Amino acid sequence: MSGEEEIAAAYSRCEAITREQAANFYWGIRLLSRERRLAMCAAYAFARRVDDIGDGELPEQRKLEELAAQDAALAALGAGSAAPGDPVMLALADARERFALPLDALGALVEGVRMDVEGRRYESFEQLLPYCRRVAGAVGRVCLAIFGLSARHRGERARAEQLADDLGVALQLTNILRDVREDAERGRVYLPAEDLRRFGLPEEPAALLAVLPAPGGGSGGEHAAQLAQLVSFEAERAREWFARGMTLTGMLDRRSAACVLAMAGIYRRLLERIDAAPAAALGGRMSLPAHEKAWVAARGLLGAGA
Repeated sequence: MSGEEEIAAAYSRCEAITREQAANFYWGIRLLSRERRLAMCAAYAFARRVDDIGDGELPEQRKLEELAAQDAALAALGAGSAAPGDPVMLALADARERFALPLDALGALVEGVRMDVEGRRYESFEQLLPYCRRVAGAVGRVCLAIFGLSARHRGERARAEQLADDLGVALQLTNILRDVREDAERGRVYLPAEDLRRFGLPEEPAALLAVLPAPGGGSGGEHAAQLAQLVSFEAERAREWFARGMTLTGMLDRRSAACVLAMAGIYRRLLERIDAAPAAALGGRMSLPAHEKAWVAARGLLGAGA
């Protein structure tokens, strides 16, 4: 197999991973040019690998060792060499050459997942924020390297990076609300402890799990009102981050803006669904049907052309 064929096969593998495991993400990146779409798939495939380490069944020490191996792979990439036989790193290396991907942002993602493995808890939103910036804001900065700024904003890269970071925080706050039950089942709580106390809810994973609505139905029982108030409070915070981060679209070229409008639009719509039906959302992972995602993506394309 020639070098070009090997790279093409690596990208094909990354695209398959993205299509299979990142429905919300893939709806947006389909709007990009082929070269940019493949680079986004390479970045996603690496992020998926790191997340899977954190969420997998390995003992904690093995997970930390695996994450250290990903740090080493990024360092090797920075030195100009990708691990032989690793399609994800091969595609990522090629994408980095084409788009100057910030390896420090990918390293921040690894550090964020390391925080997951170590079981960090967050007393306040101010303590949660650095985690959100690592696991999602950093991904936003990687995406920005692949996106194209519009001609009149090409000198505003630093501002665009800040907005991409803010939008990543909004997406992660939505993920946290979507995955409250799933995280508690894994022994994790990302909601700030002070917020849980504010609404009279327990901070420990097992105790929080006990007051959540039953999967597949239920109103939340005696804690329904407190849970609904908590969801409303957290949703409003996410909306504020969306409002700031979405101004990034005005700085991007048309297809990049359409991609962001589609991806973020799907998450914003999901956030509203969660806020409107907190018992259903806390009883199990909520998602949008494919036809609705397609509609949001189409609106993103039209909005970017406005």
